Amino acid sequence: MLLPDAGDRRLKRIDMGITKTAATSLRCNVRVSAGLGALLTLVAAGFLLACTDGKATQTLAPPAAPVIVASVERKDVPQELRAIGAVEAYSTVSVRTQVTGELTDVHFREGQAVRKGDLLFELDKRQFQAAVRRAEGTLARDQAELANAQAQQRRYDALVKEGVISREQYDQIRTNADALEAAVRADKGALEDAKIQVTYSSIYSPINGQLGNLVVHQGNMVKANDNPALVTINQIEPIYVTFNVPEQFLAPVRRESSRGKLRVAAQPPDGGPAAVGALSFIDNAVDQSTGTIKLKAQFVNADRRLWPGQFANVTLRLGLQSNVIVVPSQAVQSGQAGTFVYVVKQDMTVDARPITTGLSSEGVSVVEKGLNAGEQVVVDGQLRLTPGAHVEVKSQVASSPTGGATQ
Repeated sequence: MLLPDAGDRRLKRIDMGITKTAATSLRCNVRVSAGLGALLTLVAAGFLLACTDGKATQTLAPPAAPVIVASVERKDVPQELRAIGAVEAYSTVSVRTQVTGELTDVHFREGQAVRKGDLLFELDKRQFQAAVRRAEGTLARDQAELANAQAQQRRYDALVKEGVISREQYDQIRTNADALEAAVRADKGALEDAKIQVTYSSIYSPINGQLGNLVVHQGNMVKANDNPALVTINQIEPIYVTFNVPEQFLAPVRRESSRGKLRVAAQPPDGGPAAVGALSFIDNAVDQSTGTIKLKAQFVNADRRLWPGQFANVTLRLGLQSNVIVVPSQAVQSGQAGTFVYVVKQDMTVDARPITTGLSSEGVSVVEKGLNAGEQVVVDGQLRLTPGAHVEVKSQVASSPTGGATQ
């Protein structure tokens, strides 16, 4: 058996040392490679993140919002108050019967227009005509008795002077004649009342107006002054429009109304031309629950465009405001802090400017505080804006002389 010598053993140790050294070197290389790879990964991720953030920043930056602007101007504008009004009939009549009887005839159609004096209803007249005849008979009887009593009084005048009859007998004859004379007067009153009852059996329209719904129909028994009314008539020529304005305008309204009739325009919902009337009534007290004063305007309403119960946009003209700051009304916005407008600055950004507004007139609002002539305000496109936002002016409008906006 051959045994390895010492030289072989030394070779094996060297080989093993070399192997361990190589393994150690390999592990070091792997660790270095892994660390370098992680470092490269972090650098790459940071580079990609920087690129991504730049792109995201470019993507999230909002584009300039397209808007339409108008210039702030100084003008003479009408001083007007605007409110929502309710149309009321000039007068309303609830037609009721003044006698009790059967309703025999109806001489109209529901909803038709009637004139004063037109026949509306007829009741059974026979009982009232019979009462007239009875009253006439009673009157005729008492008149005959009165004539006889007056003739006796004339005869007894001579007899009492001659002393043929006593004074007591004469006084009795005269008293009887006086009583019969009073009875005749009462009979005449009863006859007039019976004739009036006959006229009450025919019901006529007391005003010009428009008939409403027929409540009681032919053939029904009706009672004097019973509810509900037989029919209701609304007079709509002329007609009233009632509206309320804040109490702070009471003084100028009273002041201007003392100088003459104030013009009031009422725009019905149909969108046609506004009806023009005049202020006719100022209430004698301010409504403390709402802080408003009730006003009423009268309109001729010949075309009958205004109808009772209808709502209308009311404009009360007080006078003319001279050389005031104005902007189109669509530029004025409402926020939690009050009214404001978006003002376009030189760098094409917008600023939300608080303003104090006065009265408005046909699309133009008077600005009492917050704006200067020559500035530009946004009139369209406000929904996309926030303070500091960039804008792109698409077009510009200017307040027209009549208060509207013309492009």
